Amino acid sequence: MAQLVLLPGKDRSLARRHPWIFAVSVDRLRGRARPGDTVDVVAANGRPLAKAAWSPESKIRARVWSFNADEIIDDAFFKRRILTAVERRRLMPELSSEGGMRLIHGESDGLPGLIADRYGDTAVVQLTATGPEKWRAAIAGALQLATGCKRIYERSDSDVRRLEGLEPVSGWLLGEASEAALLIVENGVRIKVDVVTGHKTGFYLDQRDNRLLTRQLSAGRSVLNCFCYTGAFSLQALAGGAASVLSIDSSAPALAMAADNLALNPQLDADRALWREADVFESLRALKSDGQRFDLIILDPPKFAPSAAHAERAARAYRDINAFGFRLLNPGGLLMTYSCSGGIRSEHFQQIVADAAASAGCSARILRRLAAPPDHPVALHFSEGEYLKGLLCQVD
Repeated sequence: MAQLVLLPGKDRSLARRHPWIFAVSVDRLRGRARPGDTVDVVAANGRPLAKAAWSPESKIRARVWSFNADEIIDDAFFKRRILTAVERRRLMPELSSEGGMRLIHGESDGLPGLIADRYGDTAVVQLTATGPEKWRAAIAGALQLATGCKRIYERSDSDVRRLEGLEPVSGWLLGEASEAALLIVENGVRIKVDVVTGHKTGFYLDQRDNRLLTRQLSAGRSVLNCFCYTGAFSLQALAGGAASVLSIDSSAPALAMAADNLALNPQLDADRALWREADVFESLRALKSDGQRFDLIILDPPKFAPSAAHAERAARAYRDINAFGFRLLNPGGLLMTYSCSGGIRSEHFQQIVADAAASAGCSARILRRLAAPPDHPVALHFSEGEYLKGLLCQVD
């Protein structure tokens, strides 16, 4: 097995159990390794440190599989790690088997570059790095064994794969598409999931708890849901007794599915829902010009800053939409605002929202900090895993 030798002093992050080894920390690769091969990571003095997956084209040259330098990385390793991750979720009573659930959350479950979500009897995997790419068959087999899922679909189509020198890959790893629509039930609401063409693995599971909070806050309120996608926040607002819900998105197919989702829930009052296909930024300006106001506004935009290099440009976009959000609130109104950008840290996001409130000429307070649910854990040694951050704010 090849050895990855680090420069002097560059083993400190591994001592803190951070799983990424950057190119600037590497002295040399002793021996030969192909992308995804397991390498022995050693300090400058030769002291064994870890086992990691080699990625020669990425700035992250290696991702640690195990901090036990003697552990063997084989099919049995993935069976153990995946079973452990799945069992962790089974111990969480708030996670219902009839809803969607994240089974494996990458580095925070000790499986860097691997995401796996479950929707009923279907699992969806994303392989975003060379390590899991090499172990695709072992991962699929271990996931089926741990979950009993009849079907496993691969959605390895994110842009981050290109940074690893990998092309997009999608398709069925186990089983095939069912003729019946894939449905989940989240907090009592039925939702259709498209694992083949939907965003991420087909749905935004990371907002489950925040959607429940939306339901609890919506009674009697006028609600504006921006970047609504397939309407999950909107449906929860209706289930909570919202007086009205205006949902805006630029995607006609997403809005069509949102309408389908509403039809799946006849207990909800469809007359209180209005769907609008439009650019959100332009719509917010138009709503302001028309003098419209709302009691609860949800801002859940796409990822404006995939990395820290995009943070400045993203900050302007977040500031703009939040300023409009504050201007459109009734006195005492609530703003639920989110960022899923890894390049925007929590402290930075709060400052952006504060600047937006100041720009809107209003005073506001944070009632609650919002995050992903417990099936999206964040390892203590890997703060980068905390990509979703949000604030529930109230204006005077």
